[in-house]
Amino acid sequence: MSKKLVAYFSASGVTETLAKTLAEAADASLYEIKPETLYTEADLDWRDKKSRSSVEMQDPQSRPALAAIDADIAAYDVIFIGFPIWWYVAPTIINTFLESYDFMGKTIVVFATSGSSGMGETVEKLKPSASEAVIWKEGKLLSSKATKEELAEWIATLNL
Repeated sequence: MSKKLVAYFSASGVTETLAKTLAEAADASLYEIKPETLYTEADLDWRDKKSRSSVEMQDPQSRPALAAIDADIAAYDVIFIGFPIWWYVAPTIINTFLESYDFMGKTIVVFATSGSSGMGETVEKLKPSASEAVIWKEGKLLSSKATKEELAEWIATLNL
């Protein structure tokens, strides 16, 4: 039986709610990916081209600093990585997270929340940040209101 971790980034709490339910459904540990500088409401204003999130997402090389690099990735076989979709992809802090650890031999499963956009090419854009992972499972856009039972059904389809 594989040991699982649900690592998530949540700027507004929506993805956090889903991640906690997913961790229960997957019988997984939980780890919050925290930015060194928390995002304010103004930072998240996608209509403002000068907001922090807009500036980061306009630069694919942007790597916001993490508050800590203390996840025990080595202890897990399967890592679920969750985040909100920003501009049709993962926030660049997810690249920071992936590039901060050794995912050699790990299975990565991404999941996301979104108010209106789909996953786009999220998985393809993240793969170079952790190319040593053995398996990348196709990502899934999930409702923050998904039940433990619904998430367990999805997990069963992953053949972990």
